[in-house]
Amino acid sequence: MEISFTKMHGIGNDFVVLDTFNQSFSLTREQLRHIANRQFGIGCDQVLLLEPPANDSADVCYRIYNADGGEVMQCGNGARCAAIYLLEKGLVNKKTIIAETGNGRLILNVDNDQCVTVNMGVPEFEPKHIPLLADKREDLYNMNINGQLIELGALSLGNPHAVITVDDVDNYPVHETGPAVQAAELFPEGVNVGFIEIVNRQSFKLRVYERGAGETLACGSGACAAMVVACQQGYLEGTIDAELKGGHLSLEWSGEGEPVMMTGPATVVFEGKISL
Repeated sequence: MEISFTKMHGIGNDFVVLDTFNQSFSLTREQLRHIANRQFGIGCDQVLLLEPPANDSADVCYRIYNADGGEVMQCGNGARCAAIYLLEKGLVNKKTIIAETGNGRLILNVDNDQCVTVNMGVPEFEPKHIPLLADKREDLYNMNINGQLIELGALSLGNPHAVITVDDVDNYPVHETGPAVQAAELFPEGVNVGFIEIVNRQSFKLRVYERGAGETLACGSGACAAMVVACQQGYLEGTIDAELKGGHLSLEWSGEGEPVMMTGPATVVFEGKISL
């Protein structure tokens, strides 16, 4: 089987984008892992599959698979790439795109500079909806990681996030703490772990150790989750600049019960075909 693909990235968070609008195929978990493998396949953090929608009220069915082949429900950087892909391929002819996901609908707005604003939805804080094994909702949860007490915020934006505030994110042991938090019983379905350093009231730096992918150059939903936790703690306000290793995102949130808005670029790298 030979399928066409497009390699894209959203500030360094890279994707292999596939669509079934003009080609028909189904992929096994092993094939997805092969596509994502940087040595033997194409290489990416996530594989994005764009399918015709189930009904006329949406423009696309948007599915996300991590590098380990597991399907997840949310990826903000990928959503921006999906919007640009659909426009450039002529699969949609409008700049407000409705995407069906496993967690509901995303509204994607493309501006004249080819930046995309994504309505990431309303953050969910109740432990059972994250999911997180806790008796009640807390602003911060305590964990013992390798003998060290760590405070973290937790929420869901269609996928689970833990957010840890640090003094120096560049030198923090992300590759030790990230997997340890992911493996904790507190998060029965795993978790994306964000490490945030507050720069000032309108900006922060972030590294994210993603579930099923490891540390990536950027994580859109992780940036949104980190911003929400920092706003709740009184560190941030207004329109926020998020600096990740791969670039910058602009974020806005009006408070609990309101959706998070994320704006950033999406870039096509190359196209090709792969035999599976």
